[in-house]
Amino acid sequence: MARRQPLHGAAAGTIIAILAMIVLAADQFVKYLTITHLPEQKAVPVLGSFLQLYYIRNAGAAFSIGEGATWIFTIALTAVAAVIVWKSFSTRSRLWAVVLGALLGGVLGNLGDRLFRAPGFPMGHVVDMISMPWMIPAIFNVADVFIVTGMISIALLIITGLRLDGTRERTAPTRDTPADEDPAASDAAARPGDGA
Repeated sequence: MARRQPLHGAAAGTIIAILAMIVLAADQFVKYLTITHLPEQKAVPVLGSFLQLYYIRNAGAAFSIGEGATWIFTIALTAVAAVIVWKSFSTRSRLWAVVLGALLGGVLGNLGDRLFRAPGFPMGHVVDMISMPWMIPAIFNVADVFIVTGMISIALLIITGLRLDGTRERTAPTRDTPADEDPAASDAAARPGDGA
């Protein structure tokens, strides 16, 4: 099977930008529907207690941690977005481009809330609406889904050895592999000897 050629820098950047815009648009559209159609802090069953909609505004992180330090999350999201944009210039892997694009879209979704929603810049509260009380007590949003899956995907890409440039890390050869054989001895064995 022919190996796929690495992406050109412009192609990788385009994939990242398009996916980021799609995720950002989806996140903001769901938040718009939430604000305009859902009652605040009241559970609306979708699939019984398996999946509910529960509109809240979250000043903190997951599980409402750090509600008094919203500006810290704004700085953190800005830093993550900047790193992803910076890494996009060295990305040549399709998988990495997809993962970074989805992650960037999620980060920008929540960063937009921090910057532009009440009570104001840069202390805005994130709009959350998805509740699965049987699994986790936290209430989250579309951006959170892409942030979490993006971070898990990055961990898997690192574990499997796929680099940003599309190459894979090679494992170090063991003593039992032919790579450790003495090249001179191998060459001598391959040539007809002068033996008696």
